[in-house]
Amino acid sequence: IPQKPQIFGHEQPIDEEKVARLTCRSSGSKPAAQLRWRKGNKELKDEGTEVVEDPNGKTFTVSSRVEFRVTKEDNEAEVTCTVDHESLQNSERSTTQKLQVHCTWRTGVMGQGRGAGDGGRWSLTAIPLCSPQEFLWEKEGSTAPLQRSSNSILIFPFLNKSDSGTYVCTATSSMGSVVAKYNLDVSGKRGCRAPSSSCPWLAQPPSRACSISLPVFSPFAVWADASPVPSTSSTYHAVIGGVVAVIVFLLLSLLIVLGHYLIRHKGTYLTHEAKGSDDAPDADTAIINAEGGQASGDDKKEYFI
Repeated sequence: IPQKPQIFGHEQPIDEEKVARLTCRSSGSKPAAQLRWRKGNKELKDEGTEVVEDPNGKTFTVSSRVEFRVTKEDNEAEVTCTVDHESLQNSERSTTQKLQVHCTWRTGVMGQGRGAGDGGRWSLTAIPLCSPQEFLWEKEGSTAPLQRSSNSILIFPFLNKSDSGTYVCTATSSMGSVVAKYNLDVSGKRGCRAPSSSCPWLAQPPSRACSISLPVFSPFAVWADASPVPSTSSTYHAVIGGVVAVIVFLLLSLLIVLGHYLIRHKGTYLTHEAKGSDDAPDADTAIINAEGGQASGDDKKEYFI
């Protein structure tokens, strides 16, 4: 009965675009067993099979080799070697090995849109070429991390000058971590293009991690979405302007109504000087009537003494 197969040749991670060479070996079969390969759900064609008689002279050891070029999509892919033999009947003996691929990382930043200065909203997006499980955003000089999640986007809801500084992004996967830094400078001018940041993902294990300073415009695969959205301050200004306009309108309306009222109630004014004229008795009578709260009729006169 053939023994469970073993896979050799994948002790270390494989660089992207390099050729992986794996060997599968199973001993103890008679007659010699057959070995077959599979990557994921896809069958792999072997490069040749070798059969060697075991020291006991009764059984055989079978070895099979397979070669293929790895890509970034092969990271964490499963390669399986299976033994086929008449003694196994309906059972199956196989071994699975997960591939670990070192991606060729490229880092860069590309700004989009007309940009936004002080008061704008920005989202910084890290677009990885492989698949890290966690992104950690930090700002140098700050004690607490800004964000730790599987989301690669760091959002500034209300960008202002105090957000200027050096931002650090650490991407982590099963193969380790890699770090990138970017210096963000908020100019405070509306409509100008502001720099943004991206975070690279895992290129090497921790022993080979690097610190990268990113240029503002680099035509690479990793970029930061700097498309501005409407500013919160613009909304506040619009609301305040509307309130002021309503208040001004009400004041003008009040002045118009008051002026109209004063014009309609304009009267004839007499003083003590009228005492020596023919209107003196009328003035005395009007004063007495005013104290009694009586109306003076349609043709009203007002007297001041």
